[in-house]
Amino acid sequence: MMRRRLIALALALGLAGRAAAAAEPVAVSLWPNGPPGADPRRDAPEIVENSYIRGVHRPSLTVFRADPAHANGAAMIVIPGGGHRMLVWVNEGVMPARTLNRFGITVFVLKYRLAREAGSIFQIERDAVADARRAVRFVRAHAAEYGVDPHRIGLMGFSAGGELVSRVADAPAPPLAADADAIDHADARPDFQVLIYPGPLGIPAPAATGAPPAFLAAGTLDACCADPSITLYQQLRAAHVSAELHLFADTGHGFNVAMHSERVALQHWPDRLADWLGDGGWLVPGGGARATPDSTTK
Repeated sequence: MMRRRLIALALALGLAGRAAAAAEPVAVSLWPNGPPGADPRRDAPEIVENSYIRGVHRPSLTVFRADPAHANGAAMIVIPGGGHRMLVWVNEGVMPARTLNRFGITVFVLKYRLAREAGSIFQIERDAVADARRAVRFVRAHAAEYGVDPHRIGLMGFSAGGELVSRVADAPAPPLAADADAIDHADARPDFQVLIYPGPLGIPAPAATGAPPAFLAAGTLDACCADPSITLYQQLRAAHVSAELHLFADTGHGFNVAMHSERVALQHWPDRLADWLGDGGWLVPGGGARATPDSTTK
């Protein structure tokens, strides 16, 4: 009888673990009552077209928890691109989140306000950047709730999302408003930054000195975003910020996590990111100390 009870308990725990690992993503609002400022369409529903989203009036984070079997406490906020006209939600949001989950990282995908959408009343600096900055503060303020380390929070962006990363990670935060809440008092700068074919807005960065470690990737044929990637890398390197740059040959814009490419190098670029995160100590509890720099010459 006791043996059967133990077996039943083990099965129950196993099922519970698998259920937790397969838990559905959960969306949380960055501001419970909506962001500051007047917006006549504050309660308008978002517009979903194929795998794209627009019409964001209540910025939010969608939480993709890592499997508890290998969750390591690292967090990544992912910002999809879309030219500030839409969000490339699946290929630059959901799929990167699932990829990062495999590395034990809990992921928060940001829906931000779109300044270049038709009829928009928003501005990139005033609203979209504010949403990205609030996202970092929100995750840091709620770190214990999500089982993540408040000192191992990364900010990752694709294209227009990469612009927002640089405007938060490589630029000073504005003074807090008089009505700032407790979340707004959390540090808005991420502990590390990942920019994948970032657009030119905010590059060169206004505050590269003291910026967090950076991983950058772009395609050599990307007319939009190869040069900003190189420019920011050179700027960070000159400021003695740890930075790594990957430029993929014969590759254009929008390769996301290689959902539509058969190029082997692109298929493996997330592994290069995992290598960089590992060398930086970001994937281990209590980490964040860089691996010993290798300055050997032959």
